[in-house]
Amino acid sequence: MARKPLPDVVIDEPHVRRLLVGQAPPEMAVLPLRRVASGWDCEIWRLGDELAVRLPRRALAAPLIVHEQRSLPLLAPAIEATGVRVPTPVVLGVPGDGFPWSWSVTPWFEGARGIDVPRRERTGWAARLAGALAALHVAAPADHPINPVRGRPLATRAAAFEERVHGLSASGRLDAAAASALMDVWLRGVAERPWDAPAVWVHGDLHPGNLVADGARLVAIIDFGDVTAGDPAYDLAVAWLAFDAAGRSAFIEAAGDRYDRSTWIRAHAWAASIAVVLLAHSDDNPDYARLGADAADEISTEASPA
Repeated sequence: MARKPLPDVVIDEPHVRRLLVGQAPPEMAVLPLRRVASGWDCEIWRLGDELAVRLPRRALAAPLIVHEQRSLPLLAPAIEATGVRVPTPVVLGVPGDGFPWSWSVTPWFEGARGIDVPRRERTGWAARLAGALAALHVAAPADHPINPVRGRPLATRAAAFEERVHGLSASGRLDAAAASALMDVWLRGVAERPWDAPAVWVHGDLHPGNLVADGARLVAIIDFGDVTAGDPAYDLAVAWLAFDAAGRSAFIEAAGDRYDRSTWIRAHAWAASIAVVLLAHSDDNPDYARLGADAADEISTEASPA
């Protein structure tokens, strides 16, 4: 099972400080600095009380920062008008001072990681998240960032999904009943009519780990590195990734008639796919392994939307 990749560059405090001194406003460059997160793709350093520095830790992740720098200034006004904040860069860092890739300074959002808020307490997010996604899911320009996985037709991921399910079953991480239920949800989604409207903006990595909350209040959506355009069903999988039955019902109701039945069925299938990815690739991250297991339960115990 996959573990977090090793970094291609070692990022330390002097390195980040040099970038800030060279490219950020002087008053920003002297603020206190400390590492707060190191994910698969990027590191986050808190800068003072109100800012963060976001840097790719490996070459494969370098385009993610560029995508955010290009896209968030376009997307932020409409999303933030709904009351949900997004990390629009305030400094567009470029390669230099020994660092090979683009990097950003963004706002820091006070609150808890959504993944740390119990499911039963997330229902209060439903209406605000639905409103933010309505603002996001609008027609994208032709030069939108391309993602090889997110927002594409489900059938393009069939082989990968089936391979992961079989691997999890063989290893004992997924019992036969759960594997069968997830496969049924997946196949129903694949059989549905694919998205045939113009491509809309898609966050591309929407799960509780990329939401910031203050209890029952949704504060922000973060990590737009996988932003692309295509089928909004990919983002709507959050109905099963984030919510319990009550929260999911509130989220779907708040979305109204913006999305048709086929889109919700595809979203259910995408949720199954993402849950399987989390189960297969979170050996060294118990929070995400638990998210995958919880999401698999939500997905497999509920029939696809009627």
